[in-house]
Amino acid sequence: MYEHILVPTDGSDASIEALDEAFELAKQFGATVHALYVVDDAALAATGLDDMSFDTHVDDFFADMEAVGERATDRIREAAAEEGIDVVTAVVDGTPAHEIVTYADEHDIDLVVMATHGRRGVERVLLGSTTERVIRRANVPVLTVRIGAEKPSREPTE
Repeated sequence: MYEHILVPTDGSDASIEALDEAFELAKQFGATVHALYVVDDAALAATGLDDMSFDTHVDDFFADMEAVGERATDRIREAAAEEGIDVVTAVVDGTPAHEIVTYADEHDIDLVVMATHGRRGVERVLLGSTTERVIRRANVPVLTVRIGAEKPSREPTE
């Protein structure tokens, strides 16, 4: 059913919860997990460093963020190896929702697994939701993992 499962990560505990779910599915279906870290170029604009007079700072910012992404995806690669799961990792620059959907389309992804915080009201409007944007734009199913939610038992009932 699933051959390629995409898990976008930002290295947070929330993304680790989504990764756990993706690993369970990968083991069940013999799928490859794709771990994707997106260096958010909109974050650069928010810092004010996108002014051309700060080229050195821009380069430093992207280098630092790409290093963070490499460390995050390396941890996933190591965890997958311990579980016997095939993994592909990538670090890209761009707008997270757009890059996630593009990666899914370009790499024949069957399922995207993402964390969601379950924000509501003004907080949701102000902060937006990468997960929501991916759900609306993706051409494949998106499984959302509610952060901090009690997980149902996977043990068979008698």
